[in-house]
Amino acid sequence: MNLKTQHFVSFVTILFICSCKQGPAALTEIHGKQLLIGDSIKPLDSLEQFVAPYRNRVNEVLDSTLAYAPYDITKNDGKLNTTAGNLMADIVLEQIGPVFKARTGKEIDFVLLNHGGIRSIISAGNVSARTAYEIMPFENMIVVAELNGPSVREMIGFLVQANRAHPIAGMQITLSSENELQSVNIKGAPFDENRTYFVATSDYLVKGGDNMGFFRDGLKIIPTDYKLRNALIDYFKKADTLKPVVDNRFIQNDP
Repeated sequence: MNLKTQHFVSFVTILFICSCKQGPAALTEIHGKQLLIGDSIKPLDSLEQFVAPYRNRVNEVLDSTLAYAPYDITKNDGKLNTTAGNLMADIVLEQIGPVFKARTGKEIDFVLLNHGGIRSIISAGNVSARTAYEIMPFENMIVVAELNGPSVREMIGFLVQANRAHPIAGMQITLSSENELQSVNIKGAPFDENRTYFVATSDYLVKGGDNMGFFRDGLKIIPTDYKLRNALIDYFKKADTLKPVVDNRFIQNDP
């Protein structure tokens, strides 16, 4: 093969390689298909054998008895405060108070949660970690909001107008029979609009959840790295019997 022929063959080979090279892939069409997962799909024995020990251990941990409830604890057994709401708010106050004090040297003044965040009752009988997951299935974290007096005043107005049993602890609100605000006490002292307060709540609410926009004007939001659900579990572990009651922390006087 002479030199010219070699060059020609090389040139043709390069052209062939370049012509075969594909460009970048582009998505042109998407097809979807719904696959129903139900009893008709038979489990694989090998997979079941592999998963079973882990599933059994998880169920064992979730269902181990931590405390006892002598009666149903619900969020519907009171008008402005309920057994479930009072229990949750009290738990947050008790569990996060020492943590916040150790980190900042400050004390929690009161707690505010939301009525809709309680997703299940605590049925009479044994209380377990699974109970906590049923009550609080979300990954909400406890945070502390530092609020000035006007923001707390706005919060109080929101609670009065909402006329709903949003859980509170460390605060007492009294309304007249005409739904007018009569008194507000925080940690046993009258509300002082000239000072700031540390409010334990959830990260969902400080972002404006449940229309609680008063948290936007917070002077500071302090994370605690403590999940609401974990606070419930930790409390259940040290409590023997859960006996919350509907009390006078948020009440309306009779006519």
